[in-house]
Amino acid sequence: MQTFTGHIPYSKKVLGFFAVMVALIATVAILGIIVGMIGDFIIEGGPNITGAFLTEFPRNSNTEGGIFPALIGTTFLVMIMTIMGVPIGTATAIYLSEFAKQDSVFARSVRFAVNTLAGVPSIVFGLFGVGFFVQFLGKGLDNATGSSSFGDGSLLWASATLAVLTLPVVIVSVEEALRAVPRELREASLALGATRWQTIVRVVLPNAVSGILTGSILAVGRGAGEVATILFVGVTYSAEQLPGSITDKFMHLGYHLYVLATQSPDVDKTLPLQYATTLVLLALTFTLNFSAIFVRSRLRRN
Repeated sequence: MQTFTGHIPYSKKVLGFFAVMVALIATVAILGIIVGMIGDFIIEGGPNITGAFLTEFPRNSNTEGGIFPALIGTTFLVMIMTIMGVPIGTATAIYLSEFAKQDSVFARSVRFAVNTLAGVPSIVFGLFGVGFFVQFLGKGLDNATGSSSFGDGSLLWASATLAVLTLPVVIVSVEEALRAVPRELREASLALGATRWQTIVRVVLPNAVSGILTGSILAVGRGAGEVATILFVGVTYSAEQLPGSITDKFMHLGYHLYVLATQSPDVDKTLPLQYATTLVLLALTFTLNFSAIFVRSRLRRN
């Protein structure tokens, strides 16, 4: 019988060192690219971020003025998207993890649909939003109420479209968090007389809340910067006032940046505004993510 002598062959040491160095170089390269990009945006766009830039409305075909309506529109869009998407994604994950039989045809069909949605291009979700939310639901609500407030693109339908886009992210992350809760906790709760639903609400979900917030963070990170998805469902080129309700059109930082870079009468003149808008969009995304991370860390400590 061969016994381990404690000596690692030289070739394996070299191979292990090479693997560590490749991983280290890749990590440093990625961090360097991120730091370089953010640094470039700060240098080029930072001096242009003023109080007027953040609080004024755009003027002169978006070549002058500020980004206030785009900032507010993006914030509302992300908040409504999260409210609409996270509960549905969490409920779906609870069903798949706690109630569905893992080998059932229905459960496999749902997982196949989730995996398929994760690979669908974002522009396809935008066309789906036009066909289903705007044309089908919107026109139906207009016929029912006798008004015309739902049959056009709006903040509501754009948020709903983004919620569908981010559903796979939420479902997968929450389901993994639920699976990470030890099975013994469920069995102990059931043994003490709790019902299955009580076990889920009082035992499983509190222990998986950090994973649920992780899904929310990922959804916010993806939804905040999406432009193709909302092109046809409510975003507007420019606005002279803020949206007064969820049925109004809105401005978006990502789309505003696209307009400045491609459709402005003088692209070179708007280049400083492009950098500043990009920096604000990154800051907004990081703020929303860090807020969720802060809440998650507090919940973990408690």
